[in-house]
Amino acid sequence: MDVLAEANRLKAQGHDVISMAVGQPSDPAPEIVREAAREALADGRIGYTDALGLAGLREAIAAHYADHYGVEVPVSRIAVTTGSSAAFNLAFLTLFDPGDRVAITAPGYPAYRNIMAVLGLEVVEIPLGEEGYLTAAQLAETHERRPLKGVLFASPANPTGAIIPDAELDELVECAASRGIAAISDEIYHRLNYVGPDRTALAIRPDVTVINSFSKYYCMTGWRIGWMVLPEELVRPVERIQQSLYISAPEISQRAAIRAFGASRELDAVRLRYRQSHDMLLKRLPQLGLRIAAPMDGAFYAYCDVSAHTNDSMAFARRMLAEAHVAATPGIDFDTVEGHRFMRFSYAGSVDDMVEAADRIGRWLGL
Repeated sequence: MDVLAEANRLKAQGHDVISMAVGQPSDPAPEIVREAAREALADGRIGYTDALGLAGLREAIAAHYADHYGVEVPVSRIAVTTGSSAAFNLAFLTLFDPGDRVAITAPGYPAYRNIMAVLGLEVVEIPLGEEGYLTAAQLAETHERRPLKGVLFASPANPTGAIIPDAELDELVECAASRGIAAISDEIYHRLNYVGPDRTALAIRPDVTVINSFSKYYCMTGWRIGWMVLPEELVRPVERIQQSLYISAPEISQRAAIRAFGASRELDAVRLRYRQSHDMLLKRLPQLGLRIAAPMDGAFYAYCDVSAHTNDSMAFARRMLAEAHVAATPGIDFDTVEGHRFMRFSYAGSVDDMVEAADRIGRWLGL
């Protein structure tokens, strides 16, 4: 956020800044989504909905699981949320008590750690190896040393873009279940997979809590709309806490999101542009001395080891912004121990901007 604030200050002064810092699509929501919102505004009846969400949206989400994954998910187990951020709050509140020990990965999305800390949970960060994803062996070894109540994993992951291979995901989910560890699968970057079809943890066990969102593939970040698929016994607790904390997700966003599942042609064109930038950066970044530190299998991120140039990624990010007018995110956000050696580059902008950003970095580094 500090880098983003400085980038916005430079833009306000008239500087041409290219952002590779923020993890949000540069494209707007699909036209049919925006048209649905206009229809809702014209109708004028926008208010509270059932705490678990509009029936039409929950039915559309259930149909998505059948169509995209070949997995049958009962509508009764789906809860619509105010973005995935609210879903994480709801999951932590229903699954854990203050003092419970929950594992996440390092590097990983910093909000996991921060939300858990606010709720009084003990966060256990499991350092990842070069493969870039959590394994069953790592989870088992951690649990042996420090018994866990829960584990949260993401595939594709933020900040790396790494995807857990199918066989490894099977082992990870079963490892958690066999040890009584509640598993939460963050799947918000699904449909941005460059190495194969998506696999949901729900295909392995129905008692995994899955969180997804319309923010990334569907280009709906500011609409604040996401969903959870819950084990049956968590549905009523989530419904009751949702009623108290949020009442419901915004109705206008819910009504618009129903249409998002019919926009695959438009959204797949956006995904293709991400893939073009992915392929370009996979080649260019190492040429700039920015070693790819984990497989760029999905999402729209490259996580790079910048130790060939610096041992202070925050200072490096500030200099790159001030001198090259390219914004990227220092790794210290994602890994409080080793993050000073890493940076995350988001390629969710246009292909032309990503090419120009790489050129600017190259000129700045004298390469």
